[in-house]
Amino acid sequence: MTVTPATLAPVSITARPLRCRNCGAERAPAPVAICDQCLGPLDPVYDPTRRLPDRATIAGRAPSLWRYQEWLPFDGEPVLSLDTGFTPLVEAPALARRLGVAHAWVKNDTVCHPSLSFKDRVVAAAINAAAAFGLDTIGCASTGNLANAVAAHAARAGLKAWIFIPDELEAGKVVGTSVYGARLVRVRGTYDDVNRLCAQVADRFGWGVVNVNLRSYYGEGSKTVAYEVVEQLRWRLPSAVVAPMAGGSLLTKLRKGFGEFLDAGLVSGPAPRLYGAQAAGCAPIVRLVERGGGQIEPEIPQTICRSLAIGNPADGAFAARAIRETGGWAAAVSDDELVAGIRVLAEDVGVFGETAAGATTAAALALARAGRFRPDDELVLCITGHGLKTLEAVSGALAVAPVIDPRLREVAALVERS
Repeated sequence: MTVTPATLAPVSITARPLRCRNCGAERAPAPVAICDQCLGPLDPVYDPTRRLPDRATIAGRAPSLWRYQEWLPFDGEPVLSLDTGFTPLVEAPALARRLGVAHAWVKNDTVCHPSLSFKDRVVAAAINAAAAFGLDTIGCASTGNLANAVAAHAARAGLKAWIFIPDELEAGKVVGTSVYGARLVRVRGTYDDVNRLCAQVADRFGWGVVNVNLRSYYGEGSKTVAYEVVEQLRWRLPSAVVAPMAGGSLLTKLRKGFGEFLDAGLVSGPAPRLYGAQAAGCAPIVRLVERGGGQIEPEIPQTICRSLAIGNPADGAFAARAIRETGGWAAAVSDDELVAGIRVLAEDVGVFGETAAGATTAAALALARAGRFRPDDELVLCITGHGLKTLEAVSGALAVAPVIDPRLREVAALVERS
């Protein structure tokens, strides 16, 4: 399957080689994510002698995740999704007061381009891997946000897309995938059922399934959240970061991203403590953190937070390790708490996030109550998707607006009663 010149500009990008995270075995670049010797995950290998940019060089580049291209798993110039990333870091003093910390910021990926979620970052990496390997069809298993991102990025690139989702997703996420013209398939079962099917699909048809056989390259897009936070804090590290956990990759890549900027001498100081958030109805990583050990115990999801509803997370054990080793912790919150968290985030910060954002905000509040933060902490919350994707979660929790005639006295009556 070759990408035709009519579809793309001439490909000027190649993918980096891969190395097993567990056994260290190396292999040539390929759309493969699992080591054939020990079944461990494969990670890209970077040339340690490559020339890295300084702060001024980075700051002079276009405002996208590709301003950090030396830390992304490609040689040459990216050819697709060149405008994704570099989302706002919003200071949140009212939220800082609630949490009892010195400063709080929201990393606002609800406005990530083009599909309004953090998943645009990983798809920007994956679609360039697809270009490097000459693939003309991409796909994914998704709980919603990734489906939107794959469909949108594929449409812009002129690639075919096959999207597989659990049958009972929020209407906004289903529409937000279908509108791009992707081939959308609803599967009876959980995300874990869908993911197993997509592993078979990738083998059978040779497509670039972004979170299956392109996962090694896809996951590296997550690191750009850490890079942007550091740069937007004027080349400082926060002391703590709270992020949602579905498959667990974001936590591990945040740690990697902060570490890479430390290694490059772009920033100094202690690495941030990492904190994870999940919904109580699907919290296998939180429970692994709480009980210790190294093995995830799979769960059957029972929560309205479908974007985090992965019962057997691929990177769950690695995320738990990152949390423990950085001195952080994790919290699981009820569905009622995460709905309240959506409202707190909107009312305190002016950011409307989806259910994962509510879980992240509510988990931060729970961690604060448990004494997990310090009064001098500089805390970042990673908010990963727009609230318009999950309107069902909050519609019943909001007051019904009054209806009046167009008369000033009726407004005055409302003012008096407020």
